[in-house]
Amino acid sequence: QVRLLESGGGLVQAGGSLRLSCTASRNIFSQGRMAYYRQTPGKQRELVADITSDDTTNYLDAVKGRFTISKGNAENMIHLYMNNLKPEDTGVYFCFAGWAVEDGSYDYWGQGTQVTVSS
Repeated sequence: QVRLLESGGGLVQAGGSLRLSCTASRNIFSQGRMAYYRQTPGKQRELVADITSDDTTNYLDAVKGRFTISKGNAENMIHLYMNNLKPEDTGVYFCFAGWAVEDGSYDYWGQGTQVTVSS
């Protein structure tokens, strides 16, 4: 079992910045990846950004150039730096940690943190 502790988020005006952080209860990068997904009004949960053990990153097209995902000082921590936020970025952001195994995968989710961007 992996527990994910999230912090950050809140209310910000359009054009502002926020940082989300997520700490896992164990090292994930020895075998898997960590990521942020978001649930925005009227849409399905979508991948915002992820990062793998070799620091490969992947971003949702809508956030490229504005968001940056990185590992923290600890091997079980990530940060999501969100700049030039837009009202359409409003939603609940979920930290994810997981890895593949031979017959499936292990997936773990944080409790979610609200990000609200006012126009």
